[in-house]
Amino acid sequence: MKKWIFFTIMAFSAQRVLAADVQAVLQWSHRVELSVPVSGVVQAVNADVGDQVKKGRVLLNLDGALYQARVAESQASITRLSAEAADAKRDLDRVQELYARTVVATVDLDKAKLRMTRDAAMLAEARAARRQNQKLLDDTVLRAPFDAVVVIRQVEPGMSVAAGLQPQILMVLAKSSEMLARFHLPATKINTLKDGQAVSVEVEGKNYPGKVKALGLEPVKLDGETGYVVDVLFPAREQLRAGLPAVVKLP
Repeated sequence: MKKWIFFTIMAFSAQRVLAADVQAVLQWSHRVELSVPVSGVVQAVNADVGDQVKKGRVLLNLDGALYQARVAESQASITRLSAEAADAKRDLDRVQELYARTVVATVDLDKAKLRMTRDAAMLAEARAARRQNQKLLDDTVLRAPFDAVVVIRQVEPGMSVAAGLQPQILMVLAKSSEMLARFHLPATKINTLKDGQAVSVEVEGKNYPGKVKALGLEPVKLDGETGYVVDVLFPAREQLRAGLPAVVKLP
């Protein structure tokens, strides 16, 4: 009798564990499509599909000769206008001194002030133009925004890139250190989970500690059944692929 009760309890426990295993599909935790906001010809591409890239790594370069020339032109204007503004300041100081001794008229003082204001404004415009041109030059270099893996590469050296309202997608990156396991739960079970709750994720026979990242608020239909999307975030010790099947073991 006791043996029968023991096996009954074990069978019931196994059913509970099995019932708590939910089929899921792996998704990228953070996926970005990268482009450049300036036009130009691709000079070099430094990453390929599957490459692990660190934050800040240069992924590609456009030919920046035109933008370098604009920066140099802006700097030349700043040099010239700085000299003119300094001369205007000296002239204003001299006129103010003469005006204090009633040697020159008010109109001369006003002219000196006007020149000083005009030259200072032109110098400020030149500095703003240099910052703008430097930004354009910086934008010819595409860098990784975070530690990632290259998912898609759609660019080759020599290709022309045109900036516009719909920029060309040149590369797609995904965060390399973590993944999402996404599954659906019916309305009767969605409230059994909480944000941040610890769960376990099994992928290809390996277990990963995870936590609930997002619980859907709007119902969706899957295979004719209505449910809510649940995302579980977990660290990936090795590179996994989006779309792989997974099992989320709920408590």
